[in-house]
Amino acid sequence: MPRLQKLCFFLVLTLFAHTLYANDPLVPSKAEDVQPIAVGAELPSFTFVTADEKPFQLDDAIQQSPVLLVIYRGSWCPYCNTHLAELRKIEKNIAELGIQMFAISPDLPKYLRETGDKHNPAYTLLSDSKMVAAKALGLAFKVDSATRQKYKTYDIDLQRNSGEQHHLLPVPAAILVDKTKKVNFIFYAPDYKSRIDNGVLLAAAKAMMQ
Repeated sequence: MPRLQKLCFFLVLTLFAHTLYANDPLVPSKAEDVQPIAVGAELPSFTFVTADEKPFQLDDAIQQSPVLLVIYRGSWCPYCNTHLAELRKIEKNIAELGIQMFAISPDLPKYLRETGDKHNPAYTLLSDSKMVAAKALGLAFKVDSATRQKYKTYDIDLQRNSGEQHHLLPVPAAILVDKTKKVNFIFYAPDYKSRIDNGVLLAAAKAMMQ
């Protein structure tokens, strides 16, 4: 393909990708408008990426035992870091119930590694950088331009952390899923400062395993 044709093709592809991200009808523009997956629904199949940059099939994990999915915004979010630290206090209790815990964010693997070094969790960190899972779970929303610019004044660059141009974030959530892939419990918080209490989460986990 001649150089000019290649350049034109690249520009068209870039424009298409930008338009696709900008006009995704399935993604609301406000966190308050998300419509999360319902209790009783079947969890879709997802492939994530580990901190070691390896593919991770969630279905394979669920076949072994029920799972707790903790959805957070990213390594740059102080409220997320506080919550991840809080989860360390109950990760042993969750494991003793026979439940695997996974913390999922739009962060690229290198930022997962930074989070892992900071918190040293026993639970597993996974990357959903393209926000495929967050959208399928009904938790994704588009961050407006003004907010993105405000974030940058604090050296928070969503595109840098995800490696993508979608400008999406997930609403923080905790989801308990049994071995049949049925959602047994969900907590989500459009107010990103609000996170589930460890006691409430443990009670829900115990109820699922009874």
